[in-house]
Amino acid sequence: MKTLFLLISSVFYFAPSCSDSTQKNIDLDSNEELKMVVAFDNLEFTRPVDFQSPKDGTNRIFVVEQEGIISVFENKPEVKEKSIFLDISDQVDDESNEEGLLGLAFHPKFKENGFFYLNYTVSSSETYISRFTVDSSNPSKANPNSELILLKYDQPYGNHNGGQVIFGPDGFLYISVGDGGSGGDPKGNGQNAGTLLGSILRIDVDKPENGKNYGIPQDNPFVNSTSKRKEIFAYGLRNPWRISFDTETGRLWCADVGQNAYEEVDIIIKGGNYGWNEMEGLHTYKSGSNSPDYIAPVLEIAQSTGDKSITGGFAYRGTLLPTLVGKYIFADYVSGRIYALSENADGTFTNEILMDQYQNISAFGIDQDNELYICAFDGKIYTLEQ
Repeated sequence: MKTLFLLISSVFYFAPSCSDSTQKNIDLDSNEELKMVVAFDNLEFTRPVDFQSPKDGTNRIFVVEQEGIISVFENKPEVKEKSIFLDISDQVDDESNEEGLLGLAFHPKFKENGFFYLNYTVSSSETYISRFTVDSSNPSKANPNSELILLKYDQPYGNHNGGQVIFGPDGFLYISVGDGGSGGDPKGNGQNAGTLLGSILRIDVDKPENGKNYGIPQDNPFVNSTSKRKEIFAYGLRNPWRISFDTETGRLWCADVGQNAYEEVDIIIKGGNYGWNEMEGLHTYKSGSNSPDYIAPVLEIAQSTGDKSITGGFAYRGTLLPTLVGKYIFADYVSGRIYALSENADGTFTNEILMDQYQNISAFGIDQDNELYICAFDGKIYTLEQ
């Protein structure tokens, strides 16, 4: 995202804080009012950037703070305290606005093996993708000495780090990687599949091979290439800040932060090239060309609207908000707007504003029941109510 923490541009933007924890909907296809309310009144966090459920039947929530701390607590509105699951703040470099501990994913068999995976930056200007293990004597504590580094890659600048790690329905680990930073992709990483930058990676954490701590899925698009990285699932992205799978359809959603004109939402397919830095949204960037090989976004939003740093979310599959089922819910960090993107019968998409509010929304998450939560930089976790 832009240079406003991890949401990335060359200018800092600050949204006014909001003292009212309930915000009113301004455009919703329902007679019921949609409200954004604090989910856990007694808890506060510092720069929360990820919200995860292990979906292990324990109804616990894990919140990632950018400085390198993961907190765990029971998923109850009245919960009074959280505990530290893992603190790697001494390993994490969060000196720039967009660096830090950026993503957490639980292994699909977490209940049996206790494995979880992190995406974080270190002082050597690298991103680490690492596996950790839960403490064998305490399921709410991680073993800080259990780290196994799976993958490292250089970050030439301090911004555009992507940061998501998620497991797909195929059991493979997907990793969102920014173009390496600065502005305009000066090193041309977006269109260079010989680098891991500017891409979505896909690796097999269960079958390490060739002396590495991971394997390459045999159906990865460039598995037989000698010039392109075999880990790449899709590329041509600027800063994919938050990706997610639709738990019903398996569709992979990606919010890619724009440069200086357009924000975009993409549906990621295997081997897809999404055009950056030749394209920004549906438009050529600088002197770039619009190749028919580039996959167009399903939505672009002009930054002239006030949206300047898109925050990716989820296709809603819970039960508490029936009017949102199947819609992709996302936001903009700068404007504070929350949106719902719907697919029409003819394959086109319609975007609606759900709410115009004033929180800097950094991330979304879902619990074990697929209910939606919102991380904001006022230190609170929110949810939506009708």
